[in-house]
Amino acid sequence: MRIVLINPVESETRGYQNIGNYMPQLGLQVLARQTPAEHTIDIIDEVFGQNRTRELLESGRYDLVGITAYTSQATRAYELAIMCRRMGLPCVMGGPHAWAEPDEAAQYFDSVVVGEADTIWPAIIADAAAGKLQARYKGSRAELKEGLGSADQSRQPINGAYGIGSIQTSRGCPVGCDYCSVTSFSGAKIRRRPIAEIIEEWNRTPNKFLFVVDDNFFGVGREHAAWAKELLRAIIKHGKKRLWFSQTTINMGSDREAVRLAYKAGCRGMLIGFESFNTDNLKECGKMINSRLRSRYRELVDAYHRGGIAVFGAFIVGADHDDEDTVADTLSQAVRLGVDIIQITNLTPLPGTKLYQQYISDDRIFANKYPDDWKKYTFIQTVYHPRKMTAKQLDDSLYELRHAAANHNWVWKRTLKSLWRTRSFSTAVFVHNVNMQFAQLAQAVTSRDTERSGILDCTSDRMEKIRRAMAFSAFR
Repeated sequence: MRIVLINPVESETRGYQNIGNYMPQLGLQVLARQTPAEHTIDIIDEVFGQNRTRELLESGRYDLVGITAYTSQATRAYELAIMCRRMGLPCVMGGPHAWAEPDEAAQYFDSVVVGEADTIWPAIIADAAAGKLQARYKGSRAELKEGLGSADQSRQPINGAYGIGSIQTSRGCPVGCDYCSVTSFSGAKIRRRPIAEIIEEWNRTPNKFLFVVDDNFFGVGREHAAWAKELLRAIIKHGKKRLWFSQTTINMGSDREAVRLAYKAGCRGMLIGFESFNTDNLKECGKMINSRLRSRYRELVDAYHRGGIAVFGAFIVGADHDDEDTVADTLSQAVRLGVDIIQITNLTPLPGTKLYQQYISDDRIFANKYPDDWKKYTFIQTVYHPRKMTAKQLDDSLYELRHAAANHNWVWKRTLKSLWRTRSFSTAVFVHNVNMQFAQLAQAVTSRDTERSGILDCTSDRMEKIRRAMAFSAFR
C-alpha cells in the first residue's frame, strides 16, 4: 500500500508552532519505522504550511491516510478527513485527541485508534489492504522493547525539512497532574526502552541537536534515577556526540551526579514544569512533588546551573488562586530565581484530563462549540471562566507579557546571565536561540492579540513590572 501520515496544523495558529527550528512529529516517524517494508510511506507536516496538502492527497499516489492530532489540531484533522472521504481515501485517526474523544473522531474518520498505535499499526495496514478496515482499534501500553518506540530518524516530510531531531527513551509519568493527559494516556509507570536500542538510534540520527521527548526523563524515585544515570553513562561511552535537551521534574537538581552526567552526555537544558509559585495551586492540581520542594527551588535551580545545564521553566497561569497580577508576579519571581528560559501559558483544560471533567461539571468551559472550538485550545487563549478574574483579564495579562517579550533587548541579557551561571558557552547558545525564538513568537502573536483585545495601556503598573523583570540584569 501507499501510505501518507499527516500532522495537521491550523493555518491561523501556525505562527505559534513554526518559530525557529522545525521539530519532528515523532509519533509519525515511529509509525514509519513500524511500517512493513512492502509498503511505501510519506509524511506531510503542516508546520510547513497547508498549501501542498490537498494537491498531494488529490494526486492519486496514496491508498491510506493516517492523521495524528493533539486537541488544538483536531478541527483541522476533521477538515482533512472530510476531504479524504470526498476523494474515497480511507482515513485513520490516532493521537491524544482521538484517545480522549473517540466517538467524536468516529464521525469524521473511517477508523479511530484509541491509545498507543505502535503494536497494532501493521495490523491496521493489513486490514486496510484487505478492504477490512475496522471502525475502532485499541492500542495497548506495550513494553518498549524489540524496536517499539524506535523512530525512522531519516524520514523527512515531503513538504519540508526538520531542523533538529527527536528521540524517545521512555514513556509515562508518575506525577499525574490534573491538567495533564500524559499519565492517563501513557500510564503512571515509566516504560523504558532497552539502552542498547536507544544508543543504536542515537547514533543513526543525522541530527546534531536532539529533543529527548520523554515525559519525565529523570523520574521521581531511586529506581528511576539509577536507570537515567545508566543511560547517560551509555551515551557518554557509546553515543555519538550530540547536544540535546529534555523534560524532567525539579527533583533532578538534587542529584549532583545525574546533572554532571547529563551535561557530559550533551544535555544543555531541561524543561521543568514549575507550573506555579502558589503552593495552594500546586496542591489543587496534584503537583505534589513541586509542593514538597517549593522551598528548595533556588537550591535546585542553582544545582542545575553548577552542572552546566540551563533551566527551561514552564509556568501555567489561570488556576483558582491566580488573579490579574499573577503573570507579572510569576515572571518577576522566575527571573529572580534564575530561570534561563521562561514559558508562561494559559491553563487549558484538555479533554481526557481530570481538570476538563471538573470544569465541564462546573460549567466553566465556554469555548465548547465543538469541534470548531478545539482550535482555541492552544495554551495562548483562555477557554474557561477563571475564579478570580475574567477570561479577558487573563488573556490581557498574557498579552502584556507577549507585547514586552516582542522586544529583543532582553534576550542578550538572559544569554549573558546564563553564561555567567553555567560557565558553558554551548548552554548559553542554547538559551539564546530558544529565547530568540520566544521573542519572534511574541512578535507573531501580538498582532492577533491586538485584534482581539485592543491597544494596550503601556503605562499600567503590570506592564512596568514586566518591563523591570525583563530588564533585570544583576548576576548572582
